[in-house]
Amino acid sequence: MRISFPNNKKIYFASDQHLGAPTPEASFPREQKFVAWLNEVKEDAAAIFLLGDLFDFWFEYKTVVPKGFIRVLGKLAEIRDSGIPIYFFIGNHDLWMNDYFEKELNIPVYHSPQEFLINNKKFLIGHGDGLGPGDKGYKRMKKVFTFPLFKWMFKWLHPDLGVRLGHYMSVKNKLISGEEDAKFLGEENEWLVQYCKRKLKDKHRDYFVFGHRHLPLNIDLNEKSKYINLGDWIDYYTYGVYDGESMELKAY
Repeated sequence: MRISFPNNKKIYFASDQHLGAPTPEASFPREQKFVAWLNEVKEDAAAIFLLGDLFDFWFEYKTVVPKGFIRVLGKLAEIRDSGIPIYFFIGNHDLWMNDYFEKELNIPVYHSPQEFLINNKKFLIGHGDGLGPGDKGYKRMKKVFTFPLFKWMFKWLHPDLGVRLGHYMSVKNKLISGEEDAKFLGEENEWLVQYCKRKLKDKHRDYFVFGHRHLPLNIDLNEKSKYINLGDWIDYYTYGVYDGESMELKAY
């Protein structure tokens, strides 16, 4: 997909807000802070990329979605209605997202990394879970969670039970939360770095932009390519901004 924008505009990237964790009440100040950020960046945003785990748990029944998060959903609707494109990539906590964002907010939802040509720079963008070597425990769990029979069985739980169970698992299970990986492992052991280097063998990309790791990282893969991890909105409150020439990480 090709995106072009004028010099006075910017592209913004954010990931891993985990709204609802550890409780809705505890995450409410973070939701307010993220909404304030959205309200600021809309002034010069050419587009906004949300790279997954906006919610700590999300499951779409046929006619029901988890309650709450009305401020962030309302702000996204306002921004999208103003004509600013928003692109959403599912994460491992909101992987059961279907078409609610597309139908209600007119926001496309991507279930795998996508390539974008943004002002003639090549981007590969995604959440980042399950990519590269390692992370085998989560990869096995993801296969279970995305298996059609499991999803069909889960949707027959009453939402009061299903959402409560899903939220409990999301907060307690480290295979889902990834808390044990929230430290820098060194470039040679960072599996997303290895994934990016493998992709560079196929063709050049200027920027690889991911979330999931909960660490703000800006790593040179070679003289012309960078891997950027957006961090999170729990400990770091970091985001990416691309001005048409270069991309950098900032803290809000």
